[in-house]
Amino acid sequence: MEIGVFIPIGNNGWLISENAPQYKPSFALNKAVVQSAERHGFDFALSMIKLRGFGGKSEFWDHNLESFTLMAGLAAVTTRIRLFATAATLVMPPAIVARMASTIDSISDGRFGLNLVTGWQRPEYSQMGLWPGDEYFARRYDYLAEYATILRELWETGRSDLKGEFFQMDDCRLSPQPQTPVKIICAGSSNAGMAFSARHADYNFCFGVGVNTPKAFAGNTARLKAATDETGRDVSTFVLFMIIADETDEEARAKWEHYKAGADAEAIAWLGVQGAADTKSGADTNVRQMADPVSAVNINMGTLVGSYETVARLLDEVATVPGTGGVLLTFDDFVEGVEAFGTRIQPQMTSRRHVAFQREAAE
Repeated sequence: MEIGVFIPIGNNGWLISENAPQYKPSFALNKAVVQSAERHGFDFALSMIKLRGFGGKSEFWDHNLESFTLMAGLAAVTTRIRLFATAATLVMPPAIVARMASTIDSISDGRFGLNLVTGWQRPEYSQMGLWPGDEYFARRYDYLAEYATILRELWETGRSDLKGEFFQMDDCRLSPQPQTPVKIICAGSSNAGMAFSARHADYNFCFGVGVNTPKAFAGNTARLKAATDETGRDVSTFVLFMIIADETDEEARAKWEHYKAGADAEAIAWLGVQGAADTKSGADTNVRQMADPVSAVNINMGTLVGSYETVARLLDEVATVPGTGGVLLTFDDFVEGVEAFGTRIQPQMTSRRHVAFQREAAE
């Protein structure tokens, strides 16, 4: 099972809580996290893009770096770990993204990949006059399919002449092309998102579900398998989990309860309003899960809470779900969390035993 880290490009990571660690994003912080992840054998790092935060007392995600610029910098200070930037496709033309990806591919010597997002939070785009209207909610994967097609054509052939509904390319050229195939990620969990991933993506990211229920996402892998059976492509599921670990189960649980007690109600309310703005999509989008008030303090992602031994056991259970390629991890404290994962959790994981063997051989 592959392990990735969802790096803290926005302030305060993924906990909407006044009691969680409060920090601003910086290149220095993300460099420390990714270099530590590389030392401990993580397979990849992914940065999101967020153009407007949720506000509240914690100013949640009001402070963000830019994804491509950050990953270009990290590419220059790492040697092995794969790096994925996120393209906000409503504001970045595909031909420009293709060229940016080719450039970072060159900086990283072939370690770059791309996460494509359609955009779900209207104020991110309306603040710049770039929101196409709420009908977009219903057509966003049609838009993204043309976008991804242009990317593939430029990367693979150096040319796109696609004449579509959303894009009109006129003998568009790209050179140099990436030295290795650029992998595409999509995090769509709706039926439309799954269908897109089955046709255009290499990995589909989904949310874990609940607290210490490591296999609860299995329905998503089954849906993706059904979609890829129709396209004949091999697309793996990568699952998003938050890790809250400590020496004992009781200490880890106490941290989790403390974070929940400090939930930023104003920021969570903003999330709920934005999640409800999409009246065109079905109930199966990941935004519905994110905005669910049941556990919005951690954006409703699956959360593994316990001792280092407990978390290792739970992650090994994740690996047993058919179709799972890996996990994408967030932490309450990223610097301490990545270090603890590498030294205390990973060595106890059966599904990561090969990494320990590789590190021992290297030493």
